[in-house]
Amino acid sequence: MPEEIAGAIERITYYNEENGYSVIKIMPEKRFPRAQARDGTVTVVGMLPQLSEGEEAQFIGEWVVDSRYGRQFRAERAIPIAPTSAKGIVNYLSSGIVKGIGPKTAEKIVSQLGEDTIAILDNEPERIHEVRALKRQLADNLIKAWAKNRAMRNIFIYLQGIGISAKFAKRIWDEYGENTQRVIQNNPYQLAQDVFLIGFRKADEIARQMGLERDDPHRLRAGLHYALNELAGQGHTYSPRAQLLETAAELLGVEDQSQLTVALKGQISAGRLVENTLPDSGQAEEIQAIYLPRFYRAEAEVNRLLRNMAGHSSMIIRDHRKTRWHRYLAKLSASNNVSLSPLQQSAVRAALTSKVSVLTGGPGTGKTTAVQMLINALLEGDYPFRLASPTGRAAKRLAETTGVDASTIHRLLGYSPDGGFEHDESDPLPIDMLVVDEASMLDLWLFHSLLKALQPTAHLLLVGDVDQLPSVGAGNVLRDVIDSGIASVTRLDQIFRQDDSSQIVSNAHRINQGLQPVSDNQSNDFYFFNVEDPEAVAEHIVEIVKTKLPQRSGLHPVADIQVIAPMYRGAAGVNNLNERLQSELNGDARQAQLKVGARVFRVGDKVMQTRNNYDKDVFNGDIGFIHSIDHSDNSLDIDFDGSLIQYEVSDTADLMHAYCISTHRSQGSEYPAVVMPILTQHYMMLQRNLLYTAITRAKRMVVLVGTRRALHIAVNNNNVAERHSGLLHRLRV
Repeated sequence: MPEEIAGAIERITYYNEENGYSVIKIMPEKRFPRAQARDGTVTVVGMLPQLSEGEEAQFIGEWVVDSRYGRQFRAERAIPIAPTSAKGIVNYLSSGIVKGIGPKTAEKIVSQLGEDTIAILDNEPERIHEVRALKRQLADNLIKAWAKNRAMRNIFIYLQGIGISAKFAKRIWDEYGENTQRVIQNNPYQLAQDVFLIGFRKADEIARQMGLERDDPHRLRAGLHYALNELAGQGHTYSPRAQLLETAAELLGVEDQSQLTVALKGQISAGRLVENTLPDSGQAEEIQAIYLPRFYRAEAEVNRLLRNMAGHSSMIIRDHRKTRWHRYLAKLSASNNVSLSPLQQSAVRAALTSKVSVLTGGPGTGKTTAVQMLINALLEGDYPFRLASPTGRAAKRLAETTGVDASTIHRLLGYSPDGGFEHDESDPLPIDMLVVDEASMLDLWLFHSLLKALQPTAHLLLVGDVDQLPSVGAGNVLRDVIDSGIASVTRLDQIFRQDDSSQIVSNAHRINQGLQPVSDNQSNDFYFFNVEDPEAVAEHIVEIVKTKLPQRSGLHPVADIQVIAPMYRGAAGVNNLNERLQSELNGDARQAQLKVGARVFRVGDKVMQTRNNYDKDVFNGDIGFIHSIDHSDNSLDIDFDGSLIQYEVSDTADLMHAYCISTHRSQGSEYPAVVMPILTQHYMMLQRNLLYTAITRAKRMVVLVGTRRALHIAVNNNNVAERHSGLLHRLRV
């Protein structure tokens, strides 16, 4: 049973505006000897609406014992109660609710209006002008602030009454303001579309508490959008009509699809969903493709922009019309003391003579060398160009390997927090060529934004390994562009970068060709340990990372070794391995730590940012180390490549421990050593391109721990999950 405590707020020790997390001291109405400090106050913590000193409130929750701060009341709900004593009213009015009203002014107000002050402000606010000591402007400000504050509190109480925490209540208030209750009562599923981090499941929970039925039209319509968003999360830009209805029915728990069909027709008629007829690849039949409008527009615009670019000439092409390519490329190679293979020469030539080109190939095949020669040609011709990658880590590596500044695509285009870009068709980039590395990571939305920022006369070169995992976001951009015929494609297949004793590169290519890797442990950089039990695999990995590799190769267990796991769950999954590795590598209880929910952040922890944050200048996939923790305001300082970035408690929602990461999160990065579990328990993710991607992240060492059967399954499983994408069809038409 939930417990209750009520009292006047003495001090606001901490309040986080982002999520409402509060630490407050209250003077309780009743005595709680085991919880009260010397001054009689009790500590209340939790996600709460913004409260003020002097205010009274009732808190509903439970008593807990914090290892550091002792007995506290953890509140799940807070119901503000108007102060009734003169002292309480003075404290409340002078708490900062209105700038300029301090304790003395508040005393004058209460001296004249007495204990009816709150009732007067609620019901007859104009009477505040009766207080002679109060200037008119200050009185007007108090009336406005009181009304807004009261409205917000009423909304927070309403939201908490239907099961919405203060964390989400703050976001909802910021979106709708005083219209909150009207919007939610009209259609609670609107929350899933408008409010960050409130998805369909949360909106559905709210709707059910409000009494909406399973087959409510609002729910069915929202369910269709939810199903399409779930499919987009799997990489699809559209869904075949029948699959959408089936998926939505399953997600909604609805057996009869007839009402869903009616809802779908209505959404299409209203323009909230788009239906488009596409040919079924390899079949005579056609597909009725259902799109979220943003993906339909993106595909259509990518088709238009890419065709427009391909159809325009350029200064680079005009300048090279009479070029004798064999002589030119030989001279270019000689001047830079580099020998180019015929295929590498073809790649450089294609980039200079074709408006859209692709350079693909596996590790060690010389993509970087070809790009470097292209850069030298652009510098020699004084053509303005830029280098970019989808992630910060990939951009940093591109800059290091080429010696030329590179940036993320988002930064290149001038991303703003409202979701737009500075550079688009109205303000394109002033360049003649853009080179995009790690192009396998490009999703449809980002590719669309990139093309809008390029002039029709610009050249575009996409560089990447098409055999790696596709983008996390929706679309199959690199493969669709390659297969469409709109680009000049060069596939490098000759291995250049490999020592005689190295097996990383050769094994990566063997895996990509469907051959089992050499795993006899006779090389100095590729090892396989046959361990069957998942718990034993986890123990073995911890030992390898903590002791064996550091002793054998001098690698730092945290900075140099990256554990990559195919799945999050299980004994050998990302979550458990992160806990085990944190405990073994950074488990000293004397280190400062901050507990957020079930997670513990400790000084020295290796963490990864999981969402682009342009205010902090950190990006999805950036890895940092916790430098310090300030318990006075529950903040963390994290070192990202020498830059200390402060994180509040709310910011930690964008952080994950990074001792172990998923294969998708490793894309675009390189690590000195990669350690990977590979078990039949991971069968859902045992795919050739996943294994290939993980292995190609390593520069010096690969260690696989698991079973040969699982390794065999992964290598032989080349059934890359088909992504529903209409881009290839549009580019081919």
